Amino acid sequence: METNTVKTANTNRRLPRLAWLWGILPLVLLGFMIYFITTLGTGIKDEPVAPIEVLEVQKITLNDEGFTVNVLNTGPEEVTIAQVLVNDAFWNAEFSNGDTLSRFGETEITIPYGWVEGDPYEIKLITGNGLIFTGEVAVAAKTPVPDAARVGQYALIGFYVGVIPVGLGLLWFPFLRRFSQGGIQAVLALTVGLLFFLVVDTLQEGLELGAEAPGIFHGTGLVWFGAFLSFLFLLAIDQSSEKRNASNGRIVAYKIAGGIGLHNLGEGLAIGAAFAAGEAALGTFLVIGFTLHNITEGIGIAAPLLNERPTWRTFLGLAVVGGAPAIIGTWTGGFVFNETFAALFFGIGAGAIMQVIYVIGKMIVREAGKAGKPAVSWLNLGGLALGILLMYVTALFVSV
Repeated sequence: METNTVKTANTNRRLPRLAWLWGILPLVLLGFMIYFITTLGTGIKDEPVAPIEVLEVQKITLNDEGFTVNVLNTGPEEVTIAQVLVNDAFWNAEFSNGDTLSRFGETEITIPYGWVEGDPYEIKLITGNGLIFTGEVAVAAKTPVPDAARVGQYALIGFYVGVIPVGLGLLWFPFLRRFSQGGIQAVLALTVGLLFFLVVDTLQEGLELGAEAPGIFHGTGLVWFGAFLSFLFLLAIDQSSEKRNASNGRIVAYKIAGGIGLHNLGEGLAIGAAFAAGEAALGTFLVIGFTLHNITEGIGIAAPLLNERPTWRTFLGLAVVGGAPAIIGTWTGGFVFNETFAALFFGIGAGAIMQVIYVIGKMIVREAGKAGKPAVSWLNLGGLALGILLMYVTALFVSV
């Protein structure tokens, strides 16, 4: 009897090790299979009809010497850039990492060319197999250099677009406090309308950028992945805070400011990219439009505080959280804009705003239940519609 017990105990001790072996074995066999396929092939000897080559022109920089083109190979095969054309004229070029790019290889092409400010240019890259990839300069202008003066100018633009209008919107707080309980519910519903418009706008902007990103990075998918994961992440944080009874109007206000801040980061990206491309008129138009558009966001941030007594420090913090990301966005758009990461950030922002809508919706339902009134009253429906209408009208100032 004791012998059987000892054998059983020894077997149980071995089981965890055997379990690890069974967990690793399929991965090892999979690795061997992939190795054999890549080295020996699939057995099909047919030659490909056409070479599979994909070059992505990531950025074109203009300076006193000419053009600098950053190129990434996102295709499955090695690519050799045989010739470079500028406006259909063959031109000499130098390659920082050679003219042959392996998969995910990147090079910087320097093209000495006397460009004229304001003129359009088309740069074509012809591969060794004769495929052509094109990069365009719509309006030639010297690319801004990230010196101290330019960094300060972009920061000031972000401050105008983000912090100031959000702060001005928060100044409506004393007026909003004069509302009755039903009026406060309508203001919360108005906040949901504002945020709903921002969700739609953020997703549209992200999907547009995702479509422009290199296909191999699945930019549009990143928008949805970022939105879904950020929504669940913030929802998990919200549920844990509820367990500690930490959910209150101030926290909800900061959540709204955080979601709006991510949206304003995207607006900063658009402004910075416009100035970096030499489109100063468009950049100025966007600054004015976004400033008018963002004033209404302060109302949405202030709404959850109407039953509390916040200090001026709270309002200052909310203005910074909601508006300061526009400064970071302007820097990023002006100096290191990247469609793939921008699409991901837009997705994260959309998910954050959706989670805030969920939180405010619960607040409206809870407060309406306490008062014995329906959550979807005519007053609340009017507030929701007014919020969407306000954002739509102010967005017309930014339409191009």
